[in-house]
Amino acid sequence: MRKIQNAELGRKSVEEFKTSPKRPLILVLDDVRSLNNIGSILRTADAFLCEAVYLCGITAQPPHREIHKTALGAEDSVDWKYFENVEDALRELKSNGFILAAIEQAEGGILLNEFQSLQDQKYAYVLGHEVNGVSDQALALCDLALEIPQEGTKHSINVAVCAGIVVWDFVNKGIKY
Repeated sequence: MRKIQNAELGRKSVEEFKTSPKRPLILVLDDVRSLNNIGSILRTADAFLCEAVYLCGITAQPPHREIHKTALGAEDSVDWKYFENVEDALRELKSNGFILAAIEQAEGGILLNEFQSLQDQKYAYVLGHEVNGVSDQALALCDLALEIPQEGTKHSINVAVCAGIVVWDFVNKGIKY
């Protein structure tokens, strides 16, 4: 076995990425404060051809050296948009036919492994602040809440890791672009 070299990976250029069909998934960052988490989430969105990332509230915007450190250029390939408050972002998404899903431990939530997304629907996954989670204002506008099953003592996963899990689940369930 040998490690595959970067030149062998068939990476898309930024221009090819921009014109490629995207999965019908937008990640909404609701007051995510860590610049490293923001960069990591942008990189995940790039890896799985997500439609966009919406940055809301205190969530920082590119260009920023600390975002770039983990995004590794994904801040240039992935479409992103800033909203001063998450409610405006969610209202825009809802008016454009997106199903809004808070990634949160909430009453009436659905365990991620039990969730069946619909093939002909567009989704927006709302990821919250590292300590406080998805805001009450955002949760009130969401159509559902998805929870990653956990068995340890923390019942808390880093938001960037959480994004990777829920995006991979979306891809793994066969949602096409």
